[in-house]
Amino acid sequence: MIKIITLLFGVSLFFSFTDWQDSDLTKSISRGKDIYTDFCVTCHKPNGEGTPKFFPPLAKSDFLINNRAESIKSVKYGQKGKINVNGIPYNGTMPNPGLTDTEVADVMNYILNSWGNQSDKMVTVEEVLWLKP
Repeated sequence: MIKIITLLFGVSLFFSFTDWQDSDLTKSISRGKDIYTDFCVTCHKPNGEGTPKFFPPLAKSDFLINNRAESIKSVKYGQKGKINVNGIPYNGTMPNPGLTDTEVADVMNYILNSWGNQSDKMVTVEEVLWLKP
């Protein structure tokens, strides 16, 4: 009886792990990584550390976590003006990358779950659509 229970427990863990791997968030993060590589990596670097004094870090970024809506709007519409990231002021311009709402959600999910960032809430297309410049 114990062997059967152990086997059933192991099978349920396997399927739970498989479901997690195939989750919407996991798929979005994977797509977002490709978008990041195509559009963001030049300024924010492969490790998300940015370029000191010019392009703010995305890695372990207090701005991303504390200003979710503003961060999403920055990716969707571009960003201009002063912001503080991890206690350092930046005053530059990020042009509108021209991403679709789905691409914005995907790249935000990648950024919010990479390089020491962790978000419990998935960015959805509906959330991106709701935000106006």
